[in-house]
Amino acid sequence: MPFRAPYAADPALTRGRLHDEPKSATRSDFRRDCDRIIHSTAFRRLAHKTQVFVFHEGDHYRTRLTHTLEVTQIARSLARALDLDEDLAEACALGHDLGHPPFGHSGERALDHCLAAYGGFDHNAQTLAVVTRLERRYAGFDGLNLTWETLEGLVKHNGPVTDADGNPAGRHARRGLAQAIADYNARHDLELARYPSAEAQVGAIADDIAYDGHDIDDALRAQMFAIDDLAAVPLIGETLAKIDASHSSLEPARRVHELVRRLIALMIEDVIAHSGRLIAQSGAASVEDIRRAGRPVIGFSPAMAAADQAIKGFLFERMYRHKRVVRIMGEAEAVVRALFGRYMETPHDVPWNLSGDDEERARQIADFIAGMTDRYALSEHGRLFDRTPELR
Repeated sequence: MPFRAPYAADPALTRGRLHDEPKSATRSDFRRDCDRIIHSTAFRRLAHKTQVFVFHEGDHYRTRLTHTLEVTQIARSLARALDLDEDLAEACALGHDLGHPPFGHSGERALDHCLAAYGGFDHNAQTLAVVTRLERRYAGFDGLNLTWETLEGLVKHNGPVTDADGNPAGRHARRGLAQAIADYNARHDLELARYPSAEAQVGAIADDIAYDGHDIDDALRAQMFAIDDLAAVPLIGETLAKIDASHSSLEPARRVHELVRRLIALMIEDVIAHSGRLIAQSGAASVEDIRRAGRPVIGFSPAMAAADQAIKGFLFERMYRHKRVVRIMGEAEAVVRALFGRYMETPHDVPWNLSGDDEERARQIADFIAGMTDRYALSEHGRLFDRTPELR
């Protein structure tokens, strides 16, 4: 068994699965979680779900699947350097976007609007629904029957979900605890008020690092801004200057890739160094100490956190709010809203019999739409309506 820090999660001491299963002779419980996610239908669908650019805009843009793989690689690198369990970090990274609907955050906004009367829509809660209820691959149970530790990491991707008194916190404070989380937690207590393991926190910050790097790459490929427009952005400007000093005649494409490569490396190195200090300050001697710390133990240094926010601020204005992206995502949001409205009005258009009251039917429809790929959502819209936008 590889060396692990005393505060790392130990697969031999897992809190187990909701449904008891025999142990594997060849794989740890966390490794089995990774493998189950990789072989799931929801994971395959990520290949045809939007990250920022819809599927037909170009073969080289990221999809939810390629984003997930990049997050996973970064998470494993961080976990290895911090002596954490790499398999648990990988499982949290592999599964973190399984609940994302088609068309990226626009699809999520549309479903959140459609479910406003029923508590809204949250993709982390939908991820939990996918891995505990919607995947149907095994003879003895619904879902993937992942370990408690992996489920904890997926639900708490953004930190604790409630406060110590059980009141919804974070993104759940506005509309209350998501139903999928409340329902599952009643059966299998995920300790929603506590921080997750260091491995889960690694998966979350790897998501931030991957976003910064690949969104710059994709936006430059889409010619939404020029690479030299980034010169005033903290960290990026200094990195570009160093690249130009050592490679004065580098061709443009290589210059972009060198920037992204160095940016990701700098962020990873910063997280390793700063997290080591945070863990030492916490005095953690076990994974339970990490959960009881009351604050994250994996994170950027203050200087890197400021640079991260500056990068995200630049991308928000120049990429996410770019008129082309806003127009296409507005049309995509309209597609999702139209599908939801049509299914609610004419339930026989859904390929199975809906059951229950309006809220239950709305949730079943949201499950159906959230599982769609971009292509299938557009195909369904074309089947049900006279005109479907091309999203170009």
